[in-house]
Amino acid sequence: MRSPHRIATPTDPSDAWTEESVPSRAVPLNPYEELGALADDPLDEFPRETGPDEAVWAPPNHRRGSRRRNRFAGLPLATKAVVGILVLAAFLTLADRWALLYAEHRAAGRLKDQLHLTAAPEVDIQGFPFLTQLAGRRLDEVRVTVPDVAASRVSLAKVSATIRDVRIEGEGTDVRGARIGDMTGEVLLSFDDLNRELGASQVAFTGQGRDRVLARGTLPVAGHDLRLRADATIRRIGDTGIATEIGGMRLDIGDLATYRPGTRPSEGLHLSRRSVARLATETAKAKALLSVPSLVHRLGVPDATVREALRSDTRLSELTGAPRFVHRLMSLNLVDLALAHPALLKRFGLDPALLQGLTRLTRPALADRLSLAFRLPKLPGNAGDVRLSDVRVEKDGIRVGLTGQGLGFGG
Repeated sequence: MRSPHRIATPTDPSDAWTEESVPSRAVPLNPYEELGALADDPLDEFPRETGPDEAVWAPPNHRRGSRRRNRFAGLPLATKAVVGILVLAAFLTLADRWALLYAEHRAAGRLKDQLHLTAAPEVDIQGFPFLTQLAGRRLDEVRVTVPDVAASRVSLAKVSATIRDVRIEGEGTDVRGARIGDMTGEVLLSFDDLNRELGASQVAFTGQGRDRVLARGTLPVAGHDLRLRADATIRRIGDTGIATEIGGMRLDIGDLATYRPGTRPSEGLHLSRRSVARLATETAKAKALLSVPSLVHRLGVPDATVREALRSDTRLSELTGAPRFVHRLMSLNLVDLALAHPALLKRFGLDPALLQGLTRLTRPALADRLSLAFRLPKLPGNAGDVRLSDVRVEKDGIRVGLTGQGLGFGG
């Protein structure tokens, strides 16, 4: 008979015990399980499903946007109103500037078409806000800059004007025309433009004083580059034009001679002082000169003195070096001499073809090539009265004051 307190060990896997087959009082308790039962449940620290009456746990929201929204929502009503007004003012300013740019663009196009300009002018409408001026159809001040205006032989580098009391014609931002009450400005005739337009002969213009312009450079004549010197006096003619009086015109042929166009005794072709002074050492040239009786008589040299000079080099040097002889020889117009004795010019190193080219270069022709005169272009229709004033020469060019009244454009 088995003892009731012994536990049998199965030898066959099929005979494995089940929970029902083993009495509970026969299975001893695990001491670790008993210790675990005495401790708190660690799963109590984790969230678990709650009932309808319990609050649902959620992680904190650290996004900045929500904090900003909360701050704006908490602003006072007055602060919100100020912010709204500022935003509205920004939109109104943007609309005002857009309307201003559009009106300036349309006005520039109208001026370009009316004045037949090659490029649209710059139109700058002053004052703020623009929309209130546009609603009143009147502008306080407008600044206009027109580049490259053709005026006779030259181009005006810039015409700038300040226009006041402008009455607008048109609807909305569509500027169809304008009536101008008063205008002041200035015209610039740039020396850079003059040098480019009139400087094909390598002549440069520079200012000298308030009303003088100097012309310096070279001028090609009969294959020779002659040094050019001339002075121009600037003056206003009438109310719309500028005239230049060319004076002191001189062409230097190296250091041999100087040509001044004209028919006066001081004009024509004359030997230079240096060229005459060399006759004292250049015996062949001096004797060739004294061998022309008509020339000797014009110089006022007695025949006896001429014969002594031709026989003695010492006497020749004394004659050609005398101040009276030098002065008379420099006063002699070589144009007349060349017509009678063309071979004599070659002894002085002068090309006869050059003399022919110089005789064709008359004073009016040369003065016209150096003229800086211009006249304001005529305004289209009955556009009012525009006048020039206060002509002055400056470093960069010729500046002339500009005034106008009762002007009208477009319409």
